[in-house]
Amino acid sequence: MGAPGATVPGPLPPYPPTVIKTLEGFKGGEPITNEELLTSDVDVLLPAALENVITSKNARNIKAKIICEGANGPTTAGADSILVEKEIFVVPDILANAGGVTVSYFEWVQGLDNYFWDAKRVQDELQKVMERSFDAVNAKADEADCDYRTAAYTIAISRVAEACRLKGLFP
Repeated sequence: MGAPGATVPGPLPPYPPTVIKTLEGFKGGEPITNEELLTSDVDVLLPAALENVITSKNARNIKAKIICEGANGPTTAGADSILVEKEIFVVPDILANAGGVTVSYFEWVQGLDNYFWDAKRVQDELQKVMERSFDAVNAKADEADCDYRTAAYTIAISRVAEACRLKGLFP
């Protein structure tokens, strides 16, 4: 809800999800449709809830300069090629929302060792992994002259292929 660039006049009241399901009636802005939200004149668009919301039908109308995919698979293949053509910088889901899976891995490793990190160490380790991952994708995109999604998939497929080569396909 609310016009792009609208500011919230102070803290929002508590949001009890069992009682209130939407922001309908919120006095700090005007309602807009999902389509209006996706095609708003914004610098950064963060589709963070549903798959396939950026499609070949709406991709040409997206005005954002950057799309950071917080959801899994928010952009269809048809839309992806349009965004590349429009030179919209897309941080793909495989990179943008990898933090949760990475922290889950950290929890697993800590559980194996029965040695648990404090929150600062988790954040520091996550920062290192995410920066290293972003740098690798950026370097691959530059090297291959491709978009970030293609670069991220190229790296992922190369890692799986190398693991199979080293370990064998059927251990």
